[in-house]
Amino acid sequence: MNDIMLSLQDVTKAYNKGKPAEVQVLRGASLTVARGEVVALVAPSGAGKSTLLHIAGLLDTADSGEMRLGGTDLAGLSDRARTDARRRDVGFIYQFHHLLPEFSALENITLPQLANGVARSVADARSRMLLDQVGVGHRAVHRPAALSGGEQQRVAFCRALANGPRLLLADEPTGNLDPATSDQVFGALMALVRDTGLSALIATHNMELAARMDRIVRLEAGQVVV
Repeated sequence: MNDIMLSLQDVTKAYNKGKPAEVQVLRGASLTVARGEVVALVAPSGAGKSTLLHIAGLLDTADSGEMRLGGTDLAGLSDRARTDARRRDVGFIYQFHHLLPEFSALENITLPQLANGVARSVADARSRMLLDQVGVGHRAVHRPAALSGGEQQRVAFCRALANGPRLLLADEPTGNLDPATSDQVFGALMALVRDTGLSALIATHNMELAARMDRIVRLEAGQVVV
């Protein structure tokens, strides 16, 4: 278990539970992600991959099943403890960047660190380092509206890694970009993940991008299959 960062075992999740319109999304889904491993999660729209990512990232709770992050059992955590674990250990990237429009690229990355008690000078230095790593350090003072779509998403990558998480969860992280930009931006993400030694679970429809990861799993009929 020391080599496993994320472990989901027999996870179930239904919406409208107990009602005629109940939808069973996850039906005993099991998945592991090793330390430093990048796993592609492939599934069609509506198959439940976002639900699985939200459960893995402590944004949602499963109806049943076991979940461990870095060997720690998360099932019995209080809401406060779940929030702390999510803030400390998990980074999220979504299809849309969700950057705060009134702040610069640098500030968007610095703010999560300040919320975690990091000194401003230290947070700014880390933010600049991350921006340099993904090739947009020269855009640090620009607000999101002045950035291209690819630049916005690179900044979102940096923000997700700002607090040094152990696990990165990404839901179609290049889905809003054209193919050429998607390829370039995904390359920047993979380099960032490899440089930091992160474990990552990345949902994508793009099989060319999935093939660049360590392993591909599929979500079918509410279960994870190889």
